[in-house]
Amino acid sequence: MSSRIAVSRSGFLILALLVAFSAPDASGAMQVHDSLQVRARDVGIRPGVLPVGPLNAITDVEGVRVGHVTLMEGDSVRTGVTVILPHGGNLYADKVPAGFSAANAFGKFAGSTQIRELGEIETPIVLTNTLSVPQGMEGVIDWTLKQPGNGNVRSVNAVVGETNDGFLNDIRGRHVRAHHVVEAIEAARPGPVGEGAVGAGTGTVSFGWKGGIGTSSRRLPEALGGWTVGVLVQTNYGGVLQIDGVRVGEALGQFYLDRFVDRGDADGSVIVVVATNAPLSDRNLERLAHRALYGVPRSGSPATNGSGDYAVAFSTHEGVRRTPERRAPDPSGDGATLREWPNDGMSPLFQAAVEASEEAIYNALFMAETMTGHRGTVQKLPLRQVLDVMGR
Repeated sequence: MSSRIAVSRSGFLILALLVAFSAPDASGAMQVHDSLQVRARDVGIRPGVLPVGPLNAITDVEGVRVGHVTLMEGDSVRTGVTVILPHGGNLYADKVPAGFSAANAFGKFAGSTQIRELGEIETPIVLTNTLSVPQGMEGVIDWTLKQPGNGNVRSVNAVVGETNDGFLNDIRGRHVRAHHVVEAIEAARPGPVGEGAVGAGTGTVSFGWKGGIGTSSRRLPEALGGWTVGVLVQTNYGGVLQIDGVRVGEALGQFYLDRFVDRGDADGSVIVVVATNAPLSDRNLERLAHRALYGVPRSGSPATNGSGDYAVAFSTHEGVRRTPERRAPDPSGDGATLREWPNDGMSPLFQAAVEASEEAIYNALFMAETMTGHRGTVQKLPLRQVLDVMGR
């Protein structure tokens, strides 16, 4: 009799037979195909204790939209753009409170200093490759200036993060253009989010295997506020891979500082974008961004010297949105009071951010595909072997 696993997607419970994922070997035993694309939760890997949202994605936070543009041309172009919009309105006019954190800052994250200074975001968040940050800024500025009501705007804090996809992608060719960024913004939608080798994750590498874009979410019980925390990651870093506490990288013989085989270094970068509908201050959003980065070492990263490990967090709650009326001085002192979630209620949100960040990283690995590009081939994480190790 075939084994069964329960998987949850878009709020529906699906009973799936492992036979759909596998073929018998010579002994007649069922073997999972390494080429299979599934999310971690689909095969029983469920880190943490909190429940996920209906889509298990950053878009479980109401109002959040995600868009991708994937560039794959010839033998060497393997790159793209991923954008995250906190809401579908005029972001410059109705800014959202935000916080920023860096674990190791060997990287480029445009707009981060103004986020730290003012505690707010006024543009879509753009993710791309290292040498395309200027094009990312140009695209998001072009889009912002053209929005209705922005005719007098003379300063735009474009928020653009990056990882270096220079192994699979001809990064020096700088194939991302400003119009690709605009296309990604205009394509951004709520609902299911593309994962793996898409958008800004097209050419990335993680732990020596193919990396990419991953997402996950957590929902707090009503007694703790009922808030949702969603995370999206762009993974391009290394170390000693761990999955839900299991030392998978060592078991598979591919890990940083392997004393028998030169596996190179663990440099690279990871970007973690956190969304929540909890009414948080920018100070507590910075604290939430700090915690979201805790999911990265859970996957086995030491945050090496050459790694850019960044997190940005924002709140979509309309009660803390930075509207023009709320940004204006109020000498009378009679302005609307913003009700922010208290410090004593933050710990469950911290737990949610760590769990969602960790699972999003696994989803990026599980949903990626083997890819050949500019300087060679990067294999997909061998799913069958991973599940064998997890089973043992």
